[in-house]
Amino acid sequence: MFVTATEKPESPTTANAAALMPGRAARGRVIYERIIGAWIFLCGITSIVFVAMIFLFVFREAFPLFREFPAWSFLTGKEWRPTDDPAAFGLVPLLLSSLLVTAGAIVIAVPLGISSAIFIGEIAPARLRDLLKTTVELLASVPSVVLGFFGLAVLGPILQQVFRMDIGTNMLAGSITLAFMAIPTIATISEDALGTVARDIREGSLGLGATRWQTIRGVVVPAASSGIVAATMLGVGRAIGETMVVLMVTGNGVGQNLTALMGGPQNPLAVFQQTFGAYAEVCRTLTATIAAEMGEVTPGEAHYHALFLLGVVLFAITFLVNLAADAALRRAQRGSR
Repeated sequence: MFVTATEKPESPTTANAAALMPGRAARGRVIYERIIGAWIFLCGITSIVFVAMIFLFVFREAFPLFREFPAWSFLTGKEWRPTDDPAAFGLVPLLLSSLLVTAGAIVIAVPLGISSAIFIGEIAPARLRDLLKTTVELLASVPSVVLGFFGLAVLGPILQQVFRMDIGTNMLAGSITLAFMAIPTIATISEDALGTVARDIREGSLGLGATRWQTIRGVVVPAASSGIVAATMLGVGRAIGETMVVLMVTGNGVGQNLTALMGGPQNPLAVFQQTFGAYAEVCRTLTATIAAEMGEVTPGEAHYHALFLLGVVLFAITFLVNLAADAALRRAQRGSR
């Protein structure tokens, strides 16, 4: 090839720079990715701002109660009588009811949820696994009011007849119904945690002579323990924050055994008997109290601010539960690397 006098050969440096320059399509992809990244960042910031605004609003409406009612009396009070004169705003019976109902739900939901996850993820055949996983996920989509109707119309009368209880709408019915709501969360997340365990670990255990059940019990479940703990904590958060079920099923009252538990120091046997006896009686949880009474209060009065303060307590509990679940998930992710 001949080069004329007017043409100059292109230097290697210029040719490489021209080859590295992004074309129109590449520049378009870069701009598109920047727009998507900016949109995701904006959505994240907006979510944080909304949560902060809700947080500030709840606190702003809650703490004026302490101008009229002592904070220590609220935290240690054993009676909730907002309509009396003078009114009594005691957190203890509501908090104790919420904790006992949630504890009962977790005692039922954790074994069933983890067992379901182990069967779906480790034992069931492929076709049955897909069917069961879809069924469990569909159970999570059942509206809470439907479960509340089930607990009120079906579960309550059965418990009353079988255990010879005075009333079917009680703490035990609330715990069982909440367990049905927590099982899908625990089972789904636990199954995902079991799925993150490396295949080599299973094959190594089987290669050393362990049976399939020994591998699941001694290798797979311990390796996924952090994820299972996180699933349990999220199930706790789901149960303790539920409103409609406990409003419909638990009776919205304070039973004699629950009152006795708040009476002061007792011997362990009496505490044991009163705790189990409380499950056969009505109870009043934080969420049910807020839902039942918020529509009847006048904004600005002490009762109004007390309900918002219950919301602050509930917010703090769920925040701590979610924080613990997030820490367990991060630990599980670090362990899987």
